[in-house]
Amino acid sequence: MTDGGRRAKKKKEKKKPGGLDADPLAFTLFNELGIIQQLARAEFERMLPNGLHLSHFSVLNHFVRLERTSSPAQLASSFQVTRGAMTNTVGWLERQGLVAVTPDPADGRAKIVAITPAGRRMRDKAVAALANAARHIETAFPHDEIAEHLPFLQRLRVYLDENRGQLAAPPDPT
Repeated sequence: MTDGGRRAKKKKEKKKPGGLDADPLAFTLFNELGIIQQLARAEFERMLPNGLHLSHFSVLNHFVRLERTSSPAQLASSFQVTRGAMTNTVGWLERQGLVAVTPDPADGRAKIVAITPAGRRMRDKAVAALANAARHIETAFPHDEIAEHLPFLQRLRVYLDENRGQLAAPPDPT
């Protein structure tokens, strides 16, 4: 192979998937995360038990992860959905006995949402349903590689959460 052929091959190997060489790095990151989110969501929803949707599981998981109650407005803000959408989600969860909705003692007009023991069991059942998918991922990717990348993904999540609605403005150079 000629030197020119080797250079062309090396150049070709560095090419981004789908011919997206000219796209900015941050766009490529968001694009990959979006595709991963779509694929993971579809797979996850196929495994959820008892008519549970990802929106329902996400609320249950939110309560378990943060170990606190929330108002429907706080939940809507956390999930970046409308209050109406969250009202529907919370209503379904309440009808299933997975959350309890009670009046806020500090403000009689407001409501407080809390996970119930049945909601915790349903969340745990959903996590257990993911066991096979988790084993597939852990077989396809070395544990060390997953562990190495998690801190970056967690920092990115925190950054995006702390800067909601701010990313359209030019960054502050200081």
